[in-house]
Amino acid sequence: MDTAEILARLDTDAALAFLARMVQHKSYSQTEGERELARFMAASMSGLGLEAELTPVPGGRVNAVGRWRGTGGGKSLLFNGHIDTNPVTEGWTVDPWGGKIDDKFIYGIGCSNMKAGDAAYFCAVKTLMDAGVKLRGDVILTYVVGELQGGVGTLALMEQGLRADCFINSEPTDLQAMTMHAAALSFVIELVGDTRHLSKREEAVDAVVAACDLIPRLNALALSGAKSPEHATINRVHVGVVHGALGKELHEWRSPQVADFVRIKGSARYATGQSEDGALADLRRELDALEARFPGLKASVFSEDRGGTPTMPTFEVAKDSQIVQAVNRAYRAVRGTDQPTGAITPPGFYGTDAGHLQHSGGMEGVVCGPGGRYNTMPNERVDIDDYLDMIRVYMLTILEICSPEISK
Repeated sequence: MDTAEILARLDTDAALAFLARMVQHKSYSQTEGERELARFMAASMSGLGLEAELTPVPGGRVNAVGRWRGTGGGKSLLFNGHIDTNPVTEGWTVDPWGGKIDDKFIYGIGCSNMKAGDAAYFCAVKTLMDAGVKLRGDVILTYVVGELQGGVGTLALMEQGLRADCFINSEPTDLQAMTMHAAALSFVIELVGDTRHLSKREEAVDAVVAACDLIPRLNALALSGAKSPEHATINRVHVGVVHGALGKELHEWRSPQVADFVRIKGSARYATGQSEDGALADLRRELDALEARFPGLKASVFSEDRGGTPTMPTFEVAKDSQIVQAVNRAYRAVRGTDQPTGAITPPGFYGTDAGHLQHSGGMEGVVCGPGGRYNTMPNERVDIDDYLDMIRVYMLTILEICSPEISK
């Protein structure tokens, strides 16, 4: 059976129904619904004939892992995706857990981030198995929890020793091959001024006015030390929280006084070759300039305490690596055009478990999944054509990496 015949075996209705069933699980992070979906995935993989198990994650959580064991002599490929979702926001006009399918989209919370990717690699394996394909290398399917808490689920798998020759992380990239993404620094800036009554405002050092001067400069800040112009494209600083009032307790009841304290919280994104210390130094230089513009102001910056939650490290893979080239060739075969490849944005600003798979697991991989355009928004959805094409791309990639046995 040639590859065209194998691709034709994809049951598109069944693939959509499986994704809809995943969406119908309310798998919020750190809830029983998350555990229920993990159990559903383990049972579904077992039903295919995979070696399936639930593995522990700190905090009483579980990952679902399945292995399609090859006959030997081929490379192994690990797929990785998370099953926990963000909460539903206001503005939805369809049932967030309905798994609605129309002529163009499938809808639901977590559909794009990232149950469509999760379902795509399950359906890729199912289709290949149903077609009678035998592989030399193993295919490992991982459905992890805690990506939204810094990747604790994937880190647990790495600590348990799970490895493969290469991996695909299926976070939403609109089927593009992302070979680089940023790491995140959460920072806090505190500005201390000098209060006066409004009647003597000219004598004060107004922390709120200083913050208003600072914030646009931070949002436009170019971090130093980028290895290349491509690395610089995934650098960004953003202020998300500002609170100014009187004293570090931020008393708000005395508005006639000039505010003498502001606390700013934000995030910086930086690429491989840059560092948290470097980003903090860049922020410090900006604060030095602010203090010069506002004599008497005292400014400090430090990393936000994440309470032991891990951070997502940077990720980078060579564009000529075997896994990237295999995904590129599969995409070209399915869509008849070259696959966009590189530091794809906006996904390049996100964190993914690919960083843990690379740094903690020592594996080479790529980030490529369906969804993205309508990610994390009311009526979150995925283009049906993109979802089905992603299954096909995964099928062809599995065939190339894991070396099917040739019937004689």
